[in-house]
Amino acid sequence: MLTKAQKAKYVEKGEALLKDSKVLVFTDFTGVGVEDIKKLRTALKEVGAKFKVIKKTLMRVALKKSGIEFTPEQFDSQVGTIFSERDIAEVAGPVYKFGKDKEKQGFKILGAYDMIAKNFMDAEMVRRIGQLPSREVLLGQLVGMIAFPIKSFLFVLDQKAKKTPAV
Repeated sequence: MLTKAQKAKYVEKGEALLKDSKVLVFTDFTGVGVEDIKKLRTALKEVGAKFKVIKKTLMRVALKKSGIEFTPEQFDSQVGTIFSERDIAEVAGPVYKFGKDKEKQGFKILGAYDMIAKNFMDAEMVRRIGQLPSREVLLGQLVGMIAFPIKSFLFVLDQKAKKTPAV
């Protein structure tokens, strides 16, 4: 049992993490080993995110003190919270990849809360975002799609030039 001072300390830590965060991702880590959680923390550290386990009631208090009307107690299982300073697109990828590997052990994405837009995203939406390629890959695909008609037109002109007799 935690004392009031210990609980207050957890709430303060939660508030400090919330102050710097743009996105919260909630996960169920039931059955996942300590070594696997360390791997998740390492992967998240690379994208500027932190994985913390704070009791749901204490997390609710920290959220309320930060002016956010959201209750993590709606989840039935253990809740690990990922705090991120970056956009959901950057965090969802590593969480999705980790969850895909550890799904049999019991790891699940429960949802996410966008602090800027002040809305909750369900687990399916977070998974879909996590499956998207990175920003650089998407930009490369866009450039390829824009350049393809021009390349095709140049190919047609080249073939026409080869078929026409020289004068």
